[in-house]
Amino acid sequence: MQYWTCQCFSFHELHFSFLICKVYVQNCFYSCTMSLRPRRVNFNEMWVGLQETVKGVITLDNVPRATWNSHFSDIYAMCVAYPEPFADRLYQETKCFLDNHVKVLLEKVRANGEANLLKCYHQAWVEYSTGIGYLHCLYLYLNQQHIKKQKLSDAEVIYGTLGPDTQEQMEIGELGLEIWKKNMVEPLKENLVNLLLEGIHYDRLGEASPNITDIVQGVINSFVSVEDYKRKGKLELYQEIFEAPFLQASGEYYKREASKLLQECDVSQYMERVIQRLEEETLRSNKFLHSSSFDKVKARCEQHMVADHLAFLHGECKAMVREERCKDLSNMYPLLRSVKDGIGVLIVELLEHIKAQGLETVRGLKGDNVHIQFVENMLSVHKKYKELIQDVFNGDQSFIGALDKACASVVNHRPNPKMACRSPEMLAKYCDSLLKKSSKGISESEIDEKLAQSITIFKYIDDKDIFQKFYARMLAKRLIHSQSQSMDAEEAMINRLKQACGYEFTNKLHRMFTDMSVSSDLNNKFNSFLKLDNIDLGISFSIYILQAGAWPLGQNSVTPFAVPQELEKSVQMFENFYHNHFSGRKLTWLHHLCQAELKLSYLKKPYQITMQTFQMAILLLFEKTDSLTCKEVQESLQLNSEQFGKHLMSLIESKILLANTEAPTPETVLTLNFEYSNKRTKFRITAALQRESPQEVEQTLSSVDEDRKLYLQAAIVRVMKSRKILRHNALIQEVLSQSKVTFAPSISMIKKCIEALIDKQYIERTPNSADEYSYVA
Repeated sequence: MQYWTCQCFSFHELHFSFLICKVYVQNCFYSCTMSLRPRRVNFNEMWVGLQETVKGVITLDNVPRATWNSHFSDIYAMCVAYPEPFADRLYQETKCFLDNHVKVLLEKVRANGEANLLKCYHQAWVEYSTGIGYLHCLYLYLNQQHIKKQKLSDAEVIYGTLGPDTQEQMEIGELGLEIWKKNMVEPLKENLVNLLLEGIHYDRLGEASPNITDIVQGVINSFVSVEDYKRKGKLELYQEIFEAPFLQASGEYYKREASKLLQECDVSQYMERVIQRLEEETLRSNKFLHSSSFDKVKARCEQHMVADHLAFLHGECKAMVREERCKDLSNMYPLLRSVKDGIGVLIVELLEHIKAQGLETVRGLKGDNVHIQFVENMLSVHKKYKELIQDVFNGDQSFIGALDKACASVVNHRPNPKMACRSPEMLAKYCDSLLKKSSKGISESEIDEKLAQSITIFKYIDDKDIFQKFYARMLAKRLIHSQSQSMDAEEAMINRLKQACGYEFTNKLHRMFTDMSVSSDLNNKFNSFLKLDNIDLGISFSIYILQAGAWPLGQNSVTPFAVPQELEKSVQMFENFYHNHFSGRKLTWLHHLCQAELKLSYLKKPYQITMQTFQMAILLLFEKTDSLTCKEVQESLQLNSEQFGKHLMSLIESKILLANTEAPTPETVLTLNFEYSNKRTKFRITAALQRESPQEVEQTLSSVDEDRKLYLQAAIVRVMKSRKILRHNALIQEVLSQSKVTFAPSISMIKKCIEALIDKQYIERTPNSADEYSYVA
């Protein structure tokens, strides 16, 4: 007995040390029970003394330490009594005592009247729940060694091996709470709940006193605690007697509140008040309710204050978005997002607004820098509304998706459906303007930033293959004419395009850079070859060797040209050198892309002019004469009329040559202008010729169409080779899926490609159906 004495505490100590005492006594108890032999017990005599202690414990009366220790051991003695243990009898007597005790408490609570019901119930609950915890500790041996062993096994519960009258005994703590539920909560539940709802209502009105707040909170928690023994998470009582009527009352309150606010407030004030009410109800839920009710209460408020008035709120969305009322939108967003089908209208309105703003900002652009205006205006629209979405809608991905759809719609907009979209061409020109040396007043960091931003527009373009064609042509001109601002910037831009579209998209662009490096090595080797054989060409001569498949230079339309005598030796020597090093390769000279540096020594001061080869060839004809007719010049150079006229006019307009007629004809006499003068002694006259002509733009678009047909035919063959047999619609969808990365083909184009492959006998229609194709192996 001395062992237990040292383990027990006064009630004041037990109040803070219950769990520690419970575990410690339990762990140590088994070490000494073997020495405590069962003995004969006079149950009635021992129960009379124990009952007084139980009463003192349950009412939090003063129980001496010696008395507590004595009855702690008495419970053990009853449970192991010889010859017959009294555990079941002790359990029944204790149950009977608690049952009577709670009934007496019920009468006392009722005796204080309806007005004091909550207060008296709360006081009784605090005393009883604390006392039952101490009592559970006093009955530790009965709980651990008798009741737990009497628990029904899972098999007994499932298969019903025990008799119908068998009742499972509860541990004393659980038993006490169950008796409280039956004898106190059940009889008073209607009155208690009505008073609780009234107290919470006063709290909503701001009229509740702090004292009643604590009482309401305690009473509600009692509904949870009586079933939450050992944290089993049972909430049926709480949900049935309190939560359900509370939610109903809350719904009615907020239904009335919403109607009242709609009559008194405009939409801005209404949203502010609703948000305020929701915040207040969240704080109130945290103060009074179990956590399982938080979302239910919020949902009930949102249903009556938002969902029931969704048509009204949706009707205001268009004006808010059109006027960009950020504060109202930031209030509207959380309200609509909280209810089913609430946010969709706001997303659509924002999408349409961004689309309208985007079309407005790119409509009617004029001037030589239309491409710059287009890209920078679109970037401005994108930046503005991305920041708005971030600030107002917390970066919600649904709104980001609306921004992307709106920008894509604007970027791919076609004023004339029959004409190709100009966005790919303008974006390519915008990049060209930044990457060329002509971009003045912009630092390298600014250029890099602008190029990085341009990828935003690039991602919205459907016809990325058109952009690739224009970008490749412009890159070729920059590389050939040494017009690139920075090779690092060029490579950085290509890497950005590769990240956006993959390696295949930029493969040819990378090969163009490789060719420039290889050409530099070839020039060094050629110069070494000339020095080794002591060959003097008489001119400084360098070349670019470019792969025909990588460069968009129009090799199939090479311009006829009689190479000037001054260049013949250089051309011949390089051809011999190249064929000796690379057998089986064919060189095609693209003279229309070449440029030369010519020194004029017949004027008052020497000039050094960079020009195209055809312009140089025309001037070289005046080496031994001062005047020639247009017919003589053209026949001598064997140039076609288009090329001859274009280059001749550039020399006339620059006033290096003079013509005796305003519009050149075959009989027009051309003479050198010996009075020519220029402030600069070193300049170029090729810039105008490097611009994209309408014919070149048309050729680029035509080449895109041809490439698309080949791409689609290859895609169709790949699909049919893997599937063998496929229906028409399924084949169309497969091809669309494969091609959407670079362009959006029309259904009619895919159908034409299918017919072309049938003619080529790659695929055929099946005998069973004209709407089904099979692969021809």
